[in-house]
Amino acid sequence: MSYPRGMLDLMTAQAHSEVLVGRESDLAALRDALKRTRSAEPSTVLVGGEAGVGKTRLVEEFRRGLAGEPVRVLTGQCLELGEEGLPFAPFAGAVRDLLRAEGTGVLDGQQRELALLLPELGPPPQQQRGLLFEAVAALLGRLSAEQPLVLIIEDLHWADRSTRDLIGFLVRAARLPQLLLIATYRTDELHRGHPLRPFLGELDRVRGVQRHELDRLDRDGTAEMLAHLLGAEPDPAVVDTVNDRAQGIPFFIEQFAGSADPACGDIPATLRDLLLSRVDQLPEPAQRVLRVAAVGGTQFGHELLTRVAGMEEADLEAALRAAVAAQLVVVLDDGGYEFRHALVREAVHDDLLPGEHGRLHARYARAVEAEPHLVGIGRAAAEIAHHWHAARDHPRALVTAKVAADEAGRRYAWGEQARLLDRVLELWEDVPDAAAQLGIDHLDLLEEAALVALDAGDHMRALSLTRAALGDLDAEAEPLRAGRLLVRRAKLLRSAGKADGRAECEEAFRLLLGAPRGTDRVRLLADLAHVLAGIDRDRAAEVADAAMADAAELGDLRAVVMAEMAYGLACAGRIPPDEALPTIRAAVERAREAGDLPSLTRGLVNLSDQLYETGAYEESVAAAAEGLQDADRAGVSRTNGTFLRANYAEALIALGRWDEADARLAEAARLCPPNALALHWMRLRAHIRLARGRDDAEALVTRVLSFLTRPFLLNEVRLAVHELRLAAALASGDPEAAAEAARSSLAEPATKATPRYTWPILSLAARAAHQADDKALAQAIRARAAALPRRFPAERAHAAQTEAHLEGGEPAWQAAVDAWRTDGHQYELATALLSLAESQAAAHAHTAHAHAAHAHAAHAHTDARVADARLAHAQAATAHAAHAHAATAATAHAATAHAGVDRAAIASTLAEAIAIAESLGATPLIEAADTLARRLGLRAAATPATPGTELLTAREREVLRLVAEGHSNSRIATTLYISPKTASVHVSRIIAKLEVTNRVEAAAVAHRLGLLDG
Repeated sequence: MSYPRGMLDLMTAQAHSEVLVGRESDLAALRDALKRTRSAEPSTVLVGGEAGVGKTRLVEEFRRGLAGEPVRVLTGQCLELGEEGLPFAPFAGAVRDLLRAEGTGVLDGQQRELALLLPELGPPPQQQRGLLFEAVAALLGRLSAEQPLVLIIEDLHWADRSTRDLIGFLVRAARLPQLLLIATYRTDELHRGHPLRPFLGELDRVRGVQRHELDRLDRDGTAEMLAHLLGAEPDPAVVDTVNDRAQGIPFFIEQFAGSADPACGDIPATLRDLLLSRVDQLPEPAQRVLRVAAVGGTQFGHELLTRVAGMEEADLEAALRAAVAAQLVVVLDDGGYEFRHALVREAVHDDLLPGEHGRLHARYARAVEAEPHLVGIGRAAAEIAHHWHAARDHPRALVTAKVAADEAGRRYAWGEQARLLDRVLELWEDVPDAAAQLGIDHLDLLEEAALVALDAGDHMRALSLTRAALGDLDAEAEPLRAGRLLVRRAKLLRSAGKADGRAECEEAFRLLLGAPRGTDRVRLLADLAHVLAGIDRDRAAEVADAAMADAAELGDLRAVVMAEMAYGLACAGRIPPDEALPTIRAAVERAREAGDLPSLTRGLVNLSDQLYETGAYEESVAAAAEGLQDADRAGVSRTNGTFLRANYAEALIALGRWDEADARLAEAARLCPPNALALHWMRLRAHIRLARGRDDAEALVTRVLSFLTRPFLLNEVRLAVHELRLAAALASGDPEAAAEAARSSLAEPATKATPRYTWPILSLAARAAHQADDKALAQAIRARAAALPRRFPAERAHAAQTEAHLEGGEPAWQAAVDAWRTDGHQYELATALLSLAESQAAAHAHTAHAHAAHAHAAHAHTDARVADARLAHAQAATAHAAHAHAATAATAHAATAHAGVDRAAIASTLAEAIAIAESLGATPLIEAADTLARRLGLRAAATPATPGTELLTAREREVLRLVAEGHSNSRIATTLYISPKTASVHVSRIIAKLEVTNRVEAAAVAHRLGLLDG
């Protein structure tokens, strides 16, 4: 069964797209086959894949990559005419194109033998097939004698018997040494009796034949393709939606991207028609079974379908057999079935009549209620709730949705639970006795939904529900409930930037102090201390003390854990982290012993953060990594999980493991954390992109800086955003803009009390003051620095770097380098090394200048113009001294010797800076170091004739080596422990730097220039 001809143009639209994503390994397979062909080894590649997966697009990309190479390409197309169709159609098309391009002379007098292919050549001979096969082989042999010939045959699943026979002759008998035959076919067209099946099996046994099947794209491939098609990085929620529905089929992805719906919600009408066209070709019983199956979901079991369909077993099996033969449904290993494409199921389901829709969903609900094992006990509650809701039976939908929500909560599936509770709230007014049926009142439901929405990371929904619950509540009568809601509201207001939450916190504390003692009060006081820690550390400590006192009286382990966590966080803001760490570690260990996952993840967020501040970066990584596992299990990936991923990445950045850090930040981005929570991953990723000189850094920086306009941003977060603003201004190369950013940052009151976040600002601000020669700004920086403590390695290193920028000189920069070595921040060490090299060069030039002046005084005929020499003029000074009088020869020799020592030191400093920068992929830093080296004559600049070794970073050379081996972006990512997106960026940058147009050319340049040696 195939798509109707009217749909063919739509299905092949993907072949004309400018986007080719995730096909590097597939292209490499074709290139390897061509390489074998160049070595006079006959090769055949049979490229299979579903309709729309990109077979034609792949072959076109391969063909485009051959432009300019000594390779001849012929293409033929099989026609959808079946066994009675035009024989030898693809060969006729290929030869006809050849004659148009080169004339009949290319046939070498074989017009009569080839007349069966092209009737316009004259009457064919009587012995047709044998002569024709030999004539085609001879023609292809002549064409491939001087250079390789690539013969592409598209849509082999439509080939007639004669075409298959001719292909078989060429592959098995003729075996032309420089012929590469590439044939494409649709795997979803190959039903059990399709004639291509045995033919492919026969070819598989022939030496030189390779079967290659295209896979669907993964989520990263979908995201990359959408980014190309939409012209911007898509929202993670949109990527998830398209990935779930298109299931990695490039054609489907294109259709969603080309729709007018920015959220890619509805199936585009043209795609819907295409999907249903194949269903319409089935017999009516099979169509009816597909409609029933579509109501059950993408996957469905035979027993459940039997219960709902109400058909005789033999009729049901016959209908299923037709659907399976049409490749609309596939059989699973467990005996169940699955729609080959989720979109087919969705289109069939949406095509149901209203009455049919309700009846079928009700049948499913009753069947699963009677026999929950038909869908699995863990899924039964959600399935029943879904079907009753779709059947519009409001009383049953209400009750079953609440049951399913409770089940989801027990599995920490907060997102699913939140959606189900929202459904319960929607149905509440439609069921008169809802409270009696559920056994809870409306206020209970509001509070529960608000708390779950918060756990699910839907902060705006949680804020709305909390406000509604507080409006229905008598706070004095129910202080614990009021305190709980007020604490949640304070968190949400702060996160949304609507208020600082102080008023809500104070009211909650007042109410809780008057509430009955118990575990609930301890938990709420601990929660309140966490919220207050971002507003008033002293008040947070007071609340934490109250929680500790309550917990001690109760003797309840969980209560003690919660109180200790709260106290540890409050202490983290009031005493140095190294003193707070024992308390935090003890609380984490208690939470681990108690199996309290929410408290454990919260504690590990705090622990990883404190370890980072003290400079224990490896330990910080380990703590965050442990917390991530528990965050996923506890269902708090979008909240605590976001903090953990950011802490994880921040420590990796310090250690110089930027690709790993970027992968963690990409995970955080995919979680789409709400409101200000997104700042944590965005600002760190923006720093990496800035330091790497990426074109997409500006857009991300702009998103981060927009948060500065929001009120009630935490002081630490606001300072971190200011740091990014200052780094971006310095990267832009505008000294005045950088100085203005520095003045704005220093105006923040929090810089007087938060050394961890202020020192990075001061070191950047000092650089800005130096570049702008702003004396007033420099003085303000000195005053602020003098008042700040220097407790930990990073703070001391930033202080040393601040002083070096303001005071200058080789000793100051050597002190900064030593401080960064002690701390371990790799990028900062590299920048300090570059500044040290510049200061060494300046001292070198000053010394050389002094020697030149001395030589000038000793000999009146010396060229006075050399006295103006500045940076890197030691060679000029030496040459000048060589022309001096013999009486000054000893002085000239001393100058030369001194210059040699300086140059060696500078070269060593630069080499270390470049090595670190290359490992990080910090292109601007590499370029700055290269520029200084060339100015000093320490290393020749890269020339157009030998690109690569100077242009490519160490990481890029690693990627290039894997590109040359034919690896895909996904394979490169796996090999180098980076994300596929990062691998794609590296490949694009390599292609641009080597001034080539594709990966094949990049690999060729790499081999030709020896860029992969060593």
